[in-house]
Amino acid sequence: MDQLEQLKQMTTVVADTGDIDAIRTFQPVDATTNPSLLLKASQDEKYAPLLEKARQYAASQGGSQEEQLANMCDYLAVLIGREITQIVPGRVSTEVDARLSFNTRGTVEKAKRLLDLYQQQGVDASRVLIKIASTWEGIEAARELEKAGINCNLTLLFGFSQAQACADAGVFLISPFVGRILDWHKAREPQADFALDNDPGVQSVSRIYRYYKNHDYDTIVMGASFRNIGEIQSLAGCDRLTISPALLKELSETNAPLDRRLSPESRSDDAQEQLDEQSFRWAMNGDAMATEKLAEGIRNFAADQVKLEKLLAG
Repeated sequence: MDQLEQLKQMTTVVADTGDIDAIRTFQPVDATTNPSLLLKASQDEKYAPLLEKARQYAASQGGSQEEQLANMCDYLAVLIGREITQIVPGRVSTEVDARLSFNTRGTVEKAKRLLDLYQQQGVDASRVLIKIASTWEGIEAARELEKAGINCNLTLLFGFSQAQACADAGVFLISPFVGRILDWHKAREPQADFALDNDPGVQSVSRIYRYYKNHDYDTIVMGASFRNIGEIQSLAGCDRLTISPALLKELSETNAPLDRRLSPESRSDDAQEQLDEQSFRWAMNGDAMATEKLAEGIRNFAADQVKLEKLLAG
């Protein structure tokens, strides 16, 4: 078996793309999207009919130009998500506007809006994960949504305190980033050896996974944002891994044996701790990497959201 087939035997493989053809090729269980992936997909001619449907829908709803743009983006995300659910057997993650990252109430309302649009398209709520940035406000929104039976995927997760707070909130799934953590450390220590188990992103996800298993949290750990297949190989056995089409292809072309690196029996050195808002913010303040990468990720997703709106408006 190639390494993609081997990986699928121990980890649920998720496609990190909005490209329908790539999802069909690699046959993942789930798929994730974000504003950057939707922007890329929207620039592909094959998605032109979906863009036109989104424009027509927004026009039918009326409202200000700002309201119509928001409706276009929401509807387009749902249309692409619906197409994905017709290919994958599992779930699709659809992201809340990053500009709501510090607005708990706005995030809850947008999540319910997206889910309502999915249901209008005949997609059951059980097939959708609402993707939210792992700010304190986002985690609190997820806590409320989970209680209402709306499952969430907490993204832009870089720090251990974010993972602790998400588990305490009963979040369905988290997406701790690997490659972006590596980027931050390489920029500061360009000569350091970050290969294999020395990769700080791999170390971060492994620590979170062990903490969750050791303390019996049900929250799913889905490693994300990979720079190379070595990071994926080092996390084989993680609950889920969301992987770009390029790296899925590389795994499918690699035939060496793939060893399991993480298992539910993994032990953690971290004592269980519940964080209130003050302790969460203090822990984040002490983690320069997590603070900087979270802020950068929100800015970048918000910028791509604005670009997507301009594309749709045009």
